[in-house]
Parts: sequence; C-alpha cells; structure tokens
Amino acid sequence: MTTTPGDHSPSAAPPSSTPWLAAGPSIHLTPATTDLTTAQRWFSEFEGAGLDGVIAKPLTIPYQPDKRVMFKIKHVRTADCVVAGYRVHKSGDGAIGSLLLGLYKDDGGLASVGVIGAFPMATRRELFAEFQPLVTTFDDHPWNWAAHHAGERTPRRNEGSRWNAGKDLSFVPLRLERVVEVRYDRMEGERFRHTAQFNRWRPDRAPHSCTYAQLEDPVTFSLGDIVPGLAPGNV
Repeated sequence: MTTTPGDHSPSAAPPSSTPWLAAGPSIHLTPATTDLTTAQRWFSEFEGAGLDGVIAKPLTIPYQPDKRVMFKIKHVRTADCVVAGYRVHKSGDGAIGSLLLGLYKDDGGLASVGVIGAFPMATRRELFAEFQPLVTTFDDHPWNWAAHHAGERTPRRNEGSRWNAGKDLSFVPLRLERVVEVRYDRMEGERFRHTAQFNRWRPDRAPHSCTYAQLEDPVTFSLGDIVPGLAPGNV
C-alpha cells in the first residue's frame, strides 16, 4: 500500500514515478511510502503539523473520484471529561440532544472542550430522566456567562456554532458531579477538533481530576517540512 500523510493520493506509485505530475505553485505532492515503519513514524509525528492522520491506498488500484476505496487512518484517544450541561434534542423536551464536556485548566477554571451526542433515541430519553436531579442554576455554575435572561436558557442568542452560525447553543446547566470517558482524535486549541464519542461512564473518577494534563501533546512540526511549499504564508 502507498501511504501519504495527506488527503490526496493521485496514483498507485510514489510521486517520483509520475513525471507528468510536477509540483508547482498550485500543486503540492505529498510524500508517499510503502515502508510500514516510515508510515508509522509519519502517523505519530506529523500530527504536530495539523494533519489528522495518513491515507492508505492499495497499490493495485488507481485514484477513483467519489469512491471510498482508500483508508483514512486517524488517531483515537480517550479523555475523562466533566459533564457540565446538556442540550435538549431537536425533537423536543424529554430527550438529550448532546452533553457538554469540560476540562479543568491550571487556573481552576472549567473550559468547554466539546460535546457528545451520538446516542440512540431510547438512551437519549433515559439520560434526560437520569440527569434531572443534577439540573441547577447558572448562579454557581462556572459557565455563568450563559445565565438565564427573560425566559431564555442563555442570553448568548447571537453566539453560533463554528460550523453553523445560526445554530442555537443554549443549554441546561448541571451540577458538576458526573464524569464520562470519551474518544477523540485530536485537539484544536482548547477544544476537541471533531465531535467526541461516548466510551463509558467513570463513577470512579472525581470531576476535579479531569484536567488537560491527561491529554497527549503532539510534537509540533511545520507543514512546510513535510510538504515543501505549504509553510505558513506560502499557501
């Protein structure tokens, strides 16, 4: 298999054997290899340049647009997070839409790191009932910037999702007593880059023990060191 640390693999052979495709101002060839050790090193090291993982493609097939014939190999990690609130499911009250996750920072503040929400509807209803005894007010909640205003769940009506500017981000605050282990691929700043996935509940874990210290910190690389010409300012 030819493995590249990017999202493009136009041919079955490494770039050196495709003379018709030359790198230039608009085309950048990612490195490719058939050596497993090299691919494993790329997978572990190049995340620090902002790459999600590596792409693997069988050597016997050409590039096929709009077909899932290549394999995206991404990092999977786990983190124990505090459940700080929930959003109601779009179908209405009585079901959880998503659970809001937090991690404690060095200064003791609780940072919002993402959500989990891929639950069957039956589980969503069970979680809604289960979390009702933990519902609290924003008065003593660390995210009291979302305090109630005139019957709304949050005054930040104009704050939108980074993917959907008009999305309602209001939520119901919970007492910080539940810890959940989630799967994630990597961080972007203080938050999970993509939506985390539920792994298991952690009744053995104290909420205040859920800090950033548990997370892996990839070695930082310049993208220009991996793909010449893609350094900041050259793209």
